[in-house]
Amino acid sequence: MTATTVYTGVPARGARAKLRALGPPAAVVAGLGVCCAVVWIGDPTTPGGFLPVCPTKALFGIDCPGCGGMRMAYSLMHGDIPAALHYNAVSFVVVLLFGWSTAAWTLGRLRGRAMNSWLHWRWTPLVFAVVFVVWFVIRNLPFAPFTGLRV
Repeated sequence: MTATTVYTGVPARGARAKLRALGPPAAVVAGLGVCCAVVWIGDPTTPGGFLPVCPTKALFGIDCPGCGGMRMAYSLMHGDIPAALHYNAVSFVVVLLFGWSTAAWTLGRLRGRAMNSWLHWRWTPLVFAVVFVVWFVIRNLPFAPFTGLRV
């Protein structure tokens, strides 16, 4: 076993071991914090800002599965859940799942063993692929009620 082994089966004991275990999750959270600050300052709900426009929307005029993701994040950071769901409901669910997986990863690093999360489920890749394709198709259908999903 090397010093870089994460899941040793032995919980992190002592301040140094806990800091070493918490380093990577803290780096991910810090990076997300920077991204959130950029989205907060850029205000993607107001046109003409410095944040980029979705290339799929700009080139083809259709909403990709991620379209509205920055506006969803902006609304979520402001506590406006209905607006966040309007901009991109699937990305909203992905944010919740990402929070769960980050918490499980962090706890696993502290406990010295992998923690079960949705990432370990057998059908996760297939479900994600199906949801991705279905969301891409239904939000571009040109008739009601699906036109309400466009952003």
